[in-house]
Amino acid sequence: MMPGVVTITEQTHKMIKKVTFDWTTTSTGGLWGHPTVNNYDGEVLGVVNMKNTSTGTWTLQIDDDDGIDLLGGQGSDTMTSGAIDFGTKTSTGLSEMPLSVVSGKLNLIILSGSSGSTGQTIVYIR
Repeated sequence: MMPGVVTITEQTHKMIKKVTFDWTTTSTGGLWGHPTVNNYDGEVLGVVNMKNTSTGTWTLQIDDDDGIDLLGGQGSDTMTSGAIDFGTKTSTGLSEMPLSVVSGKLNLIILSGSSGSTGQTIVYIR
């Protein structure tokens, strides 16, 4: 079974680091096993998930080298085809749960998505 397809773009030369995952899930709707090239240390300022074609609800998880989900479980069975921001204020002004501190390489994991769905997930780190 293939782990899905991911193209990772890492912008590391500025104060705010930007990691972009452009992804395609497997025929079973999963994705794993594509760590970043670079190590990251710092506070996760936000995670934006957009441009995804998956239907139904699915799980988005981003683990660091210690196996800690940067979203703290906020992406568990809550993802839909619409865009969502983690770590930012909602339209009602309420803050989402704070995000984690990252240590090491990042690994994008998608569970229970649609077969062959595509999307883009961006992580901002300071």
